Amino acid sequence: MQKILLAAGSALLLMTASCNKSLLETSPNDRYQESTYWNSPDAAAAGLVGCYSVLRNDGLYGGKGSNNATALWDETLSPNAWNYSNSYSFNSIAMGEHNASTGGVVTGRWGDSYGGIGRCNTLLAKIDEVPGMDPADTKRMKGEAYFLRALYYFTLATYYGGAPLILTPPDEKADSDVPRSTREEVIAQVLADLESAITSLPNKATEPGRASKGAAMALKARVLLYEASPLMTGGTNSQAKWQAAADAAKAVITSANSFGYKLDTNYRKMFLPQFENNAEVIFDVQYIFPLQGNSFDLICRQYNTNAPLQDLVDAYLMKNGLPRTAPGSGYSEANMWKDRDPRMYATLTFPGDKYMGKVVANNRFSFTGYGMKKFSIYDTAAAPKDKESLVGGQSETNFIVLRYADVLLMYAEAQNEATGPDNTVYAALDSIRSRVKMPFITPGLSQAQMRDVIRLERRIELAGEGLYYNDIRRWKTAETVMNTDIYNYKRERQATRSFDATRDYWWPIPTGERDLNPNLEQNPFY
Repeated sequence: MQKILLAAGSALLLMTASCNKSLLETSPNDRYQESTYWNSPDAAAAGLVGCYSVLRNDGLYGGKGSNNATALWDETLSPNAWNYSNSYSFNSIAMGEHNASTGGVVTGRWGDSYGGIGRCNTLLAKIDEVPGMDPADTKRMKGEAYFLRALYYFTLATYYGGAPLILTPPDEKADSDVPRSTREEVIAQVLADLESAITSLPNKATEPGRASKGAAMALKARVLLYEASPLMTGGTNSQAKWQAAADAAKAVITSANSFGYKLDTNYRKMFLPQFENNAEVIFDVQYIFPLQGNSFDLICRQYNTNAPLQDLVDAYLMKNGLPRTAPGSGYSEANMWKDRDPRMYATLTFPGDKYMGKVVANNRFSFTGYGMKKFSIYDTAAAPKDKESLVGGQSETNFIVLRYADVLLMYAEAQNEATGPDNTVYAALDSIRSRVKMPFITPGLSQAQMRDVIRLERRIELAGEGLYYNDIRRWKTAETVMNTDIYNYKRERQATRSFDATRDYWWPIPTGERDLNPNLEQNPFY
């Protein structure tokens, strides 16, 4: 298992037999040592920053490596987008060709999650011993570490299922043979950590990018939503689990005013750097150039390795609220992009559209004809001269992990499954649609009809945000929607994807990790 020790570094200083004893007793002055690091509040604060910094690693929300944009590429695992170049092995997964030796994100997500867990474990073990700490600061910082550890373990449980449950600082010898805990045991620890975070954190984050009580409550809602879903329950509908998820999401909604959460008034602007940290953002990964930039703009503008697919475009309703195939919708195949849900224009660009001050030519985005705008500064207007050709690491749009609209959608889904489509379900969905002036949901729907509406609404509202892949997995619809051809804007087939329902709902444990730890049992059929 990959080990990352916070700030201290794990390299041993090798000395020759000829070195004198005084040299062996001298502490190095070019690095931190674990034994002497935790000696001041400033050191503790820096240690906490280290717990957050792993979020920017390529295995998680990405952007740290050369020209990487992992957070955007997660979308390409779904019917929404295509990573034609197989960057970081994302297309291998989408094509059903991945295995334990694939590498890329399969390896990186496991290793980076444990890197973050190790740093959180170290802080939680050491911070009570730090001299001069204000007790209130200690409580808050531990709450942030609990939140982050929960997020890292939830990531492991979401993609791999069970994982070794390690709650102590990294110890190469002790950790090298820890077997996988069950996914249920991991989730139990995630929920325990989130309860600790909820009781320790302030209502509002102390600064942008920090965890808050509301962030911990929102992540709890997401965890419980996933736990209630068909993949996790084996297809058995558990009203109690759905109700628990609904109650968790409702708790965030009820406290929205005290947390400062509300829907932003402009769907497009909330994904631009000049409007980040707005009232809709619950938790995000912070980027700033030149210290910690990302490559989101380069990927969206030039590489197009998160190219939207025709299937996503077809999913957008007409602005009158009707599906494009419904009688009276007003849809025309000759002008398929006219009069659609406004969120389509805020999310992607297409041939004939205006982008960066120019009309989009048919070959501007040559792989599918479509380009992604969300999480990029590039849109209709020409970009400022100093930003019109940003390269790798020069972008600084934050990546939003949790936002208030998602909480409303979580509540609507869980409440519909628990009790059916009551008035609160309609209210949650209609508030989201109202922002973009889409018609409200038709009254009188059955539970099954409302389920379809909610699943489409999640796909459209959250398009480009890397959540749809986990949605189709937890709904157990991936075996249907991923076993299909993918198309460009001319409806020309680009590739044929495959999803093996017997194995592909979970990722394999990377070969390198099993080489290091022979007690790691592999997932079935890998």
